[in-house]
Amino acid sequence: MKQYLAIYLGSEESFKKYKAMDEEMQQKKDMEGMSAWQKWATDHQDSIVNHGSPLGKTKHIDKNGITDVRNDLGAWTIVQAESQEEAAKLFENHPHFTIFPGESVEVMECLPMPKM
Repeated sequence: MKQYLAIYLGSEESFKKYKAMDEEMQQKKDMEGMSAWQKWATDHQDSIVNHGSPLGKTKHIDKNGITDVRNDLGAWTIVQAESQEEAAKLFENHPHFTIFPGESVEVMECLPMPKM
């Protein structure tokens, strides 16, 4: 089986809408979302290689130095599947975008390092 990196994406705009909800509604969404995410993880435990983690603030590094930037990357997970299509189907109706303020998940194959 091949391994695939899944990146959870969400815009600053979506996150602001989520934060604009009252605290009680946020807590309710958080509990609902975490319960659904845990169910998703249990349902797909045979395909999950690494649960991953949320991602923090970003530093951009190039020949001009280091700067703080914002992007839409929110978290990551590594799954295994026979094909990219099969890996992508694992994330259909995922709580990241059906309950939480996330907007999408992108799945890409983890390719082997070229031999020298």
